[in-house]
Order: sequence, then C-alpha cells, then structure tokens
Amino acid sequence: MPLPLLLVEDDAVLADGLVRALQVQDMQVELLRDGLAADARLQAANPGVHAVLVLDIGLPGIDGFEVLRRLRARGSRLPVLLLTARDAVEDRVRGLESGADDYLVKPFATVELVARIRALARRHAPPPAQLGLGHLVLDSAARRARVKERVLELSAREWAVLEYLLQQAGRVVSKQQIIDTIAPWGEDLTLNAVEVYVSRLRLKLEGAGVAIRTIRGFGYLLEAAST
Repeated sequence: MPLPLLLVEDDAVLADGLVRALQVQDMQVELLRDGLAADARLQAANPGVHAVLVLDIGLPGIDGFEVLRRLRARGSRLPVLLLTARDAVEDRVRGLESGADDYLVKPFATVELVARIRALARRHAPPPAQLGLGHLVLDSAARRARVKERVLELSAREWAVLEYLLQQAGRVVSKQQIIDTIAPWGEDLTLNAVEVYVSRLRLKLEGAGVAIRTIRGFGYLLEAAST
C-alpha cells in the first residue's frame, strides 16, 4: 500500500522532480505550493490521511515555520520533515523547537529524503494492540510485556527495542535501523547502546520461547526458539 505524503514545496522544478521520485518509491504524494493552502489542507484533513508532511520553509503566503506552528497548536502529531535552503544553526534549532521531527538542507540526495520519510513513518505508525511470539506477549495499549504469566520489567528503551524486533519478527534488522526507528531526531543512541539493550533483553526473555539471534555483519533476528 503506498505511503501517503503531503509535500509542500513552491519550487516547481524541484517539486515535480520529487513527486516523480517519491512515486517510484511507492509513495502517494499530494503536492501544494503555498503556505496558506497547506495550512487550510491540514486543517481539513482527517487524521491518518497523510503519514508524513514534507514541508519547505521558504513558502509564499505564510512560511513553513508558521504552517508548522499552527499545525502543532491544533494538537496534531503528524510527523514533519522540514526542507530548507538555510543551513544556519539557528534555523535548524527553530524548526525543531517548533515541532519538526527532522529536517534536510538543500541540496540533498533523494535517497536520503526517502530514507528519512520512511523512518518517520515507521516511528509514528500506530502499533498493533498486541504483539506476540512464543510465550511472549506485548500489550502496546497497557505498555506491558509478559512471558506466560510473568510480567517483564523493562526500561523505556528496552521496551522500544523489543517492540521493534517483534514487529520485524523473522526479518534481519540492523542496529542502525533500530536507532532510526526508536530514537527521536537528534537524540543520542549509539550502536554500542543497542548491543547493551539487546543483551539485557536476552536475559529477561529466558523461557519466552523466543531468541534474538545475532546475524554477524547484518544485525539481529527475532524468531521462535528452536525446541
């Protein structure tokens, strides 16, 4: 199913090129070129219509900062990726403090834009009410993990790593994928820290009927433990 995006960019050449490139990556792109039009569309759109907002700062009507400010003032948690030709630190800080989740400075590589959009969509996608494998059950609504009748004591980071591994059960995921998914933009999370969380989870998952395997050179694989 295509990933639905709202792209707000007034540069016609750049906007048209981005629409084509993103559509090739199985993304459904709605394009607007004006800040006031973007604000009106965001007010009218039902929650879930767009998975990510890709927002240029330098827009006619009202600029991207004001579009973002109004969006957050309405209580929307829609993930926002800012596009800007401004590389000054104060502009980046202003965008993040206004509620942006990430930003890219022009010019940028399309492959990086695609990767950042997908990371934001994964990070903000609503998880299933429950995830399970073997004797392990994660109740996302209650934020509780159980092995049979035993409740696991997990830190927030351990929970996030385990939830992502369960969502990707049967697939190999890299340490960087884990970081991109569970760490908000700019938050410090190292590859070594991921190793520590995985090590702790292995101990806590004893008897769960699952195993976190290390696939050397690639990452981790969560699967049902062999009997």
